[in-house]
Amino acid sequence: MPAVTLAALLRNARQRLAEAGVDDPALEARLIVEHFSDTTQTQAITHPKCEVEADMADEVARAVERRAAGEPVHRILGYREFYGLKLMLSPETLEPRPDTETLVDLVLPVVRRIAAANGKCRILDLGTGTGAIALALLSVVPKAQAVATDISEDALETARLNADINFVAERFTALPSNWFQSVDGRFDMIVSNPPYIPTADLETLPREVREHDPRAALDGGRDGLSPYRLIAKEASGYLTREGLIAVETGYDQKAAVADIFATEGFEVLKAARDLGGRDRAMLFAPARGGRG
Repeated sequence: MPAVTLAALLRNARQRLAEAGVDDPALEARLIVEHFSDTTQTQAITHPKCEVEADMADEVARAVERRAAGEPVHRILGYREFYGLKLMLSPETLEPRPDTETLVDLVLPVVRRIAAANGKCRILDLGTGTGAIALALLSVVPKAQAVATDISEDALETARLNADINFVAERFTALPSNWFQSVDGRFDMIVSNPPYIPTADLETLPREVREHDPRAALDGGRDGLSPYRLIAKEASGYLTREGLIAVETGYDQKAAVADIFATEGFEVLKAARDLGGRDRAMLFAPARGGRG
């Protein structure tokens, strides 16, 4: 491909993505062009006729075709922004989404309070993936420490990288573990965004999710609730006396998850909705009254 102007590159990318049925072709074209041509939105506005080198234009074209074929834009870029952090992605990590920021917002005041009162707050992040939840909390609360588990070594390596590039590696431990299996000690806060899609519903998910997010990070068992049962059953052995648990849930799972935790002796302290107004996160304490 010969050198083309930045304006033409953006226009062609936007048109191709629109033809492919991408929901927001203008935004995604801009993300792709900026990333692979090493340009900025300001340059596109102030210098639209500047020429982009042929090899960069070729990279843009290849990336656009990947997106047109259904690969999510952030998988193509290799990273996603989450809670102000840049998080690298890998094949065995779930792509962190804005809905999960609801869980961080729910937990953050509690983590701050515990850290201020005790001089530290120990966090256990179950099924960490990219490390998104733990790293977001560590980035805001300097006295917080986190142990983050996953069964995937690929995910753990990605989480370690993300801890490093976001300058919290000294307070972050990535631990190979199937849920609590290899965990030692007690924690002030247990957090998790577990798989919660019923197995039968996996094939109905959007193509971008179904074909590109790891199945292990999506499949919550027959009714989508298996991980919650495991967490609720075992968590008490890993909590400090004042310890709390917070989980992300599917939009229609609030009542069922509350019942699961109630069966194991926990009560709901607070629930939160995402930006779309859907039930998304829940905070639990052992049912012995008035904490949190």
